[in-house]
Formats: sequence, structure tokens, C-alpha cells
Amino acid sequence: MRRLLLSSAILPAALSAGLAFAQAPAPRPAAPAAPASPAAPATPAPSSAPAAAAQPADPVLARVDGQEIRLSDVREAAQELPEELRNAPPAMLFPLIVDQLVAQKALVAKARAEGLERDPEVQRRIARATDQELQQAMLRREVAPALTEEALRARYARESTTRRGEEEVHARHILVPTEAAAREALAEVRRPGADFAEIAKRRSTGPGAEQGGDLGFFKKADMIAEFANAAFALQPGQISEPVQTSFGWHIIKMEGRRAAAAASFEDSQEALRQAAFEETVNAAVERIRNAAKVERFNLDGSPQRPPSLLDGATPPAGTGASPASPAPSGAPAPAPAPAQRR
Repeated sequence: MRRLLLSSAILPAALSAGLAFAQAPAPRPAAPAAPASPAAPATPAPSSAPAAAAQPADPVLARVDGQEIRLSDVREAAQELPEELRNAPPAMLFPLIVDQLVAQKALVAKARAEGLERDPEVQRRIARATDQELQQAMLRREVAPALTEEALRARYARESTTRRGEEEVHARHILVPTEAAAREALAEVRRPGADFAEIAKRRSTGPGAEQGGDLGFFKKADMIAEFANAAFALQPGQISEPVQTSFGWHIIKMEGRRAAAAASFEDSQEALRQAAFEETVNAAVERIRNAAKVERFNLDGSPQRPPSLLDGATPPAGTGASPASPAPSGAPAPAPAPAQRR
């Protein structure tokens, strides 16, 4: 894919300057001079005037040493810009992109004129880039069917039987500044007939004190770790020992547990997409690799012999090896390995 030269520095700076210019008030046009004589009636266009030519779908915007830059090239380059630049006015953005593409074409033309495409290192780099693009194209084709909305909804339906909402607990708490105050509160709430909510209203300095320290239902990740660990360790009706957090000292009462409702398809869509992507890519790579004929060699150039062959076992798929593969016609048979001295 094309990459804009210096786009991270020159293009944003040029855009900023251009946008500032575009926002400046335009000069007011001078008033037209009064005509010396009454204006003549407008002459109608002759009926034989040709109709305006149709606008080409992909017009040429520039040529560099005969190489064309079309509107589609500019649009493609614009899509590779950061989001904040893509939202710039097209009338300001497109000329800057054309300038960048002109510079690219000029550099490529100069490099070809000097024969750089025949440089061995350049050829190796081009080959690596071609291989990478082909790999990505292959994987995109493999993955695309698994990422359609229909496929993701089918995956969501398959997993719905095992999908459970995250566990939540309903708790109240009393928050006080010191451990001594927390132990006094704990002693009071453990008295027979004590009303935790009423005591929380009197003693607690934390959120929900006016509601009797009621925190409602929450997930473990919703609370600070020390508080959440203590709360989720309780059973309904139990009251914790004093728990210290960065906010102070807490006495926690567990009111109940439940499993939250499972996430909807819309809320799960991104996670489903990521899981489908990873699963499909891994499966495609494994399948294609196993179908390929693979020969491995040692650092000295001698062929590797899979350990399974020494035991007469079937070689793994994709190795291209066979326990009874005869040497190719005209090729010397491999020398037997020397016997190990005991």
C-alpha cells in the first residue's frame, strides 16, 4: 500500500496552515463600476453549442514523466491518513496529497532511471514486501467469511448455551477513618437484633451512607481490589472483619449474589470478531502449512531427519517426508550414519 512521504510531519503542518487560511474571513469584492451605457440584452447561447462533456469517473490529476496520478490514487492515499486529517476539507486536503504523490512518482522515476530496481538488496526488499502482501491477501480471503454479521451471530448463538453473565454481589458497608472506629462499628452490628442499615446511617462516612450503606449489585472489577476480595469471599448474611483500603476502614455485609445477564450480541460483537479472527487465522495457517511440502536442512546443508522416522513412525503432516521414500533417479544414496562408539 502507498505511504505518503513525510506525511507525519509536512502534511499535517501544511494542513494546519491551510485550515487556518480557510477559516480567515474572505476579502469583500469591490463594487462593480457603473456601466457607461445601458446593458445590452443577454445573448442566448446558440442552439448548436455542444453539451458539457461528461465528467470522467477517475480523472487524471497529474502526470510525472508520463506516469498518471488519478483521483482514485488521491482517495486511497487519503484513507491512510490519521482520522483528524481525513476530516479536513477536501478542497484543502487533496492538493496536498497530490503534491506528495507527485514527489513519490518523481522519486520512483529517478530510481528506475538509475537502475536501482536491479540492485540485489532492493530486489530482496521488494521480494519480502511482495511476500508479506501475498500473505496478508491470503489471510484476508480466508478470514472474511468468518467476520460477516451472519457468521458472528451464528457464533454468538452457538456459544449462548455456555455463556454466563459475570457474578455480581449485593453488599452494604460502613466506612470509617480508623481501625478502632471500624471495630466499634463491627461490635455494634453483631449485637443480636442490630440493624446494619441504621448503624451505617449513623456511623458511615462513605458513599450510600444515607441509604444505609447500600452499594447495590456490583461486579468484582467495579471495586478496589481489597474491598472486592473481601466482599466476594462472604456468603449472604455474613459480615466481614474490618477491611482497609485507601479510602479508610470498611465493615461489609453481604446481602446476596447473582449472575448478571449475559451480554447481548451488540455488546459482544467486538469480542466475537476478535475471537473469530484469531481462530480463523490460526486454523488457516495450520491447514496451509500442513498441506505444503516442507523440507528442512541442518546448518551444514544436510537434510534433517525427523525423529519419528528413526522409530519407523509415520512422519507428521506437511513434512513431505516418507519412511520408504527412494532416492530420486540419478541422485546418490545418502551415506549411512557412522555407528556410535559405546
